[in-house]
Amino acid sequence: MSVGGELLVGLVIVVGLLGIILPVLPGTLLIFGAIAVWAVLTGGATAWTVLAVATAALVVTGVVKYTWPGKRLQQVGVPNRSLVIGGLLGIVGFFVVPVVGLAIGFLLGTYLSEAQRQRTHRDAWTSTVHATKAVGLSILVELLGGLIAAGVWLGAVLFVA
Repeated sequence: MSVGGELLVGLVIVVGLLGIILPVLPGTLLIFGAIAVWAVLTGGATAWTVLAVATAALVVTGVVKYTWPGKRLQQVGVPNRSLVIGGLLGIVGFFVVPVVGLAIGFLLGTYLSEAQRQRTHRDAWTSTVHATKAVGLSILVELLGGLIAAGVWLGAVLFVA
């Protein structure tokens, strides 16, 4: 692959990493797609090995991203309903107040759902904090997978080619 092509793949990977941090774009899919295109166009055992390792990292962290925070939320008693309401209000908030509205909407939706369920401010706020930590943990786990995939690709481009 040409240097220009590799720079374009690298740019898509960076956009994917940003999409993980600010969940607006499908970051993991962008990273996987960019590395897959690179592997197909580059060919060879190294390219296919890089794609396999990157795919494994993205799949494993994708599974952990949903199971680990979910288990922690079950332990503290935060129902999925509160997360769904928080997520829906986060989407609405994103369009009302771009970028920061996502976080504001999620916090507000989760708090309102928990306030209705818990009936006290303190308990609702505690549940909202737990839900926010779980979302943060989920983002960090997904980011780890994206960084591993990006690092494997970058290593192959810089040191093997």
